[in-house]
Amino acid sequence: MSTRHRFTDERCSVAQALEILGDWWTLLVVREAFLGARRFADFEARLDISKNVLTARLAHLVEHRVFVRVDAGVHGTRYEYELTAMGKDLATVMTALRQWGDRWIYGEGAEPLLVIDRRTGRPVPRLRIIGEDGAPMRTSDMEVRPGPGLTARRPPKLAPAPKPERVPKPRKRA
Repeated sequence: MSTRHRFTDERCSVAQALEILGDWWTLLVVREAFLGARRFADFEARLDISKNVLTARLAHLVEHRVFVRVDAGVHGTRYEYELTAMGKDLATVMTALRQWGDRWIYGEGAEPLLVIDRRTGRPVPRLRIIGEDGAPMRTSDMEVRPGPGLTARRPPKLAPAPKPERVPKPRKRA
């Protein structure tokens, strides 16, 4: 059996995020927190997960500041797990992942969950990347460049930026 590759030396935000979130149980635990689970028993019942796996995932998420463990103070020592600001920031990631699954796995009209905007009563619109002008961006509109946090020790593995499409000038007719 092969062991999971670690990305601790990668100077890449995606790789480092995967070090924290890259296990499917971990993402499902986060999903359940967004759906209201707070106690160990809630996570265990909703996920049908073994106690040792759940214990490890919750400890990992607390260690990496995605959750904070708080004393619920009911009938002795009981703890609940709350999303931190860092954890709440995953709402966009979880929404994008859910919307991708709805679109490409289940299809329109067969979505397992609908997320509704309480203010309007309508489904949350599909997430898109938009430019400063508010217009949607295509992947061809984006360029990846080394950032200030990249060290010279590990140069980036970036493909050269695609050249902008040239639009031929209309030919003059004689």
